[in-house]
Amino acid sequence: MDNSINLPKKSRKFFFLLIVLLITSQCLLLPIEGVSQQLSDTKLEKIPVSLERDYALSALPQHLRKGATVYLLDPAKGYYLDKKGTNGFICFISRMEWEWGEFRNDYTMPISFDSAGAKAIFPVYQAVAAMRASGKFTATQIKNIVIGRIRKGIYKAPARPGISYMLEPVMRGYPGDPTNNKIMTMSMPHYMFYAPYMNTSDIGGDTDNGPFVSNPDNTVLGDKKGPYGYIIMPAGGAEAAKIVKDNSDLLKRLVAYKSYYKIKGGGM
Repeated sequence: MDNSINLPKKSRKFFFLLIVLLITSQCLLLPIEGVSQQLSDTKLEKIPVSLERDYALSALPQHLRKGATVYLLDPAKGYYLDKKGTNGFICFISRMEWEWGEFRNDYTMPISFDSAGAKAIFPVYQAVAAMRASGKFTATQIKNIVIGRIRKGIYKAPARPGISYMLEPVMRGYPGDPTNNKIMTMSMPHYMFYAPYMNTSDIGGDTDNGPFVSNPDNTVLGDKKGPYGYIIMPAGGAEAAKIVKDNSDLLKRLVAYKSYYKIKGGGM
């Protein structure tokens, strides 16, 4: 018995096209679902404005805060100007370091730059935040885009020596380089001096007591090829203890907001 169905020529053509469309749509849906899952992780929680502003300003020494420019983060758009300053210093909270190639909601590092850093380094943070906020890029894509722009000379090292203060009483970030995605809550107020294309051996550094070079760009671009390196000088013990004490109210507000800001044992 012949169980085949003899369809008219036009019907067979339509049926064939329908099958092709169905198969194609299924193939297309598989990767889209995976990407959608990745992109859903891009969404950041907005830190309450007053807390975000005070936390960002805590990166700076007291005498620079009044005249500093403050940027806050709109998770749906990126960084926006909250307060225009007069002394050339800017401050903001980094919510992502592109070198690590991952999205997190609990990464928060208050950073400040002088005018040289504001011109050369902050635009990278702005672009990364905007790309993440758009929901159109994975963390790996953002990482590769920044690498490409550095290699093309779109992003450059600061034009002169300068300083970035990170004197906040607590921060939550990566204690190592981009080979390790472990994240920690730390209390390590410190000073950062621009050291493009350098590593710790260049200054005979001491990672236990400082100074030392932090240059995560070297890990992803190649040794001594990272334009955004810093000579790190930790604040002295007495100074660090005073910073924590002077910011006790801010610390209470941070812990009330998220318990992971609690400093254990007075340090990391």
